This record gives sequence, C-alpha cells and structure tokens, in this order.
Amino acid sequence: MESKLDTMAANESAAVKALKAHLSLNVRNVEQSIEFYRKLLGIEPSKVRTGYAKFDVHNPPLNLALNEAPITGRGALSHLGIQVASTEDVLGMKQKWSDAGLLTRDEMQTNCCYAIQDKTWVRDPDGNEWEVFVVLKDNLPEADAGACGDKLTAIHPRSK
Repeated sequence: MESKLDTMAANESAAVKALKAHLSLNVRNVEQSIEFYRKLLGIEPSKVRTGYAKFDVHNPPLNLALNEAPITGRGALSHLGIQVASTEDVLGMKQKWSDAGLLTRDEMQTNCCYAIQDKTWVRDPDGNEWEVFVVLKDNLPEADAGACGDKLTAIHPRSK
C-alpha cells in the first residue's frame, strides 16, 4: 500500500517544470512595437520575421511574441505588469524606462486590487498598458476596486 509521502513524492516528480510564461500580443505595426519593447525590456528581439517578433526575456522569465494583425480595438485585455520586490525597484525601472525615452506615470501609495501599491506605468503603441509595481500592504477589505487598471486611461485616452 502506497503511503501519503510516496504519493506526494510521485506527484512532485510528475509536476510540470515550467520554464517561463508566454504572452502573445496582436499589434498593428510590428516595427513600432519592436522599438517600444526594446525600450521597455532593455533587450533586442531574439527573432524577427515579417509581421512577427519574439523577445526572450530572462528577468522576469517571459516568452513575448508580437503578431502583426489588423486590430481595431484592445479587446478584453486590461493591462500587463511586472511585480517587483521594492519601491526602489519600481523607481529604478521608471528611471530605466524614462532614460529609454518612454513616457511614465506614477501611482504611489495607491489602493488597487485590494492592496496598497507603488507603481509606474507606460503604454505601448497599441494602447496596452504596462505597470511595474510593488505590493506594500495586501488583502485589504472590499472598497472601490473598480479603478484598477483604468487610471492611466483616464489621463491618456487609449489609442484607437
């Protein structure tokens, strides 16, 4: 008869070893998007083809693909983000993005997603919003959570 420890050990050895997350974005113009993501990520694409580019990001681990497509809106995507360990990391990424020529917008001590966070935002050529953020206090009680992910849009209308 198999023990609980044997079952747990078998499940651990059978677990999938994920290498990195994969994100594939439809973009209107792959060349414009390549330029933006070079600045955002600080790396060159690992593959470029007609209407396609791939960035193999090591930190955070991400396989990011850009696919040129005739899109007319943003679809169901709210926003994208990178969670970091500290406010200093947020400010460091903001400086890196600013130095690369990207327009940033800060939200410090903001209540979003039932947490107090420090964050900075940028937007890609298709209107996809990216944040880098740190969670300072988590699991807050329900309040006005509807503002998350929309704050940048209220100040800078989305691209059409």
